[in-house]
Amino acid sequence: MNAKDKLFELKTTLNINGNLVSLDEPQVMGILNITPDSFYSGSRVNQDTAIINKAEEMIGHGAFILDIGGYSTRPGAEDIDAKEETNRVTQAIELIRSKFPDVLISIDTFRASIAETAISAGANIINDVSGGNLDPTMFETVARLQVPYILMHMRGTPQTMKTLNQYDNLLIDISKELAEKCNQLKALGIADIIIDPGFGFAKGISQNYELLRNLNYLKRLGFPILAGLSRKSMIYKSLGIEPEEALNGTTALNMVALQNGANLLRVHDVKEARETIKLYKALNT
Repeated sequence: MNAKDKLFELKTTLNINGNLVSLDEPQVMGILNITPDSFYSGSRVNQDTAIINKAEEMIGHGAFILDIGGYSTRPGAEDIDAKEETNRVTQAIELIRSKFPDVLISIDTFRASIAETAISAGANIINDVSGGNLDPTMFETVARLQVPYILMHMRGTPQTMKTLNQYDNLLIDISKELAEKCNQLKALGIADIIIDPGFGFAKGISQNYELLRNLNYLKRLGFPILAGLSRKSMIYKSLGIEPEEALNGTTALNMVALQNGANLLRVHDVKEARETIKLYKALNT
């Protein structure tokens, strides 16, 4: 963080069920997709044994949070109704919570009703890819539940976002849009916010790299930053490979994200992300 950015006070703790959790050191969020069509096939789990085994593996490799999602947000993904999404995520959350009572769980959804059901089932954090755009009751729900909220930058829907990547100034426009949402959240009494710049959401490949190069710019919002780069098209399309081959590229860009201020890495591959953080810390001690 440069001298100018130090003018902005950065909040690095989350209040989770009355306990203060620190993001002073970078942490890893492991992705568990309870979907049949997520863009990376290796992240899909939907049987009880597979869910438990994957959760146990991620926890064993050092996952700080498990992120449970039942709705694929890849570009052009099929829309599913709330009932189907609810069934997918509540089963997984209850199962994981019964086996791993102390692990932190986030619910990856843009629907307030599902977020609330998931919190009741044992989730601790709401991770909303739409930043409140797709459900006008989301912010009020978060305020009532008093849980941490991951605010992601996106425009449109997963079905339309690819056409909504026109910006006058990428960094300024994204920062302004996020700041407006932060102000709305703070006005409702929500203090525990994590910023996700939304790599791949309403952003082209070159825009994603511009955003990554300047990730520290978002520190002025005053909240921790989540980087969700894992196996995304900005990696595999740039390399001319498939998502299944994009682990090495993910590791390379995760290091860049850490160097540019990321507090949380959202990944499919927890072991490699933890190793990246360990090496990052070795470089900075």
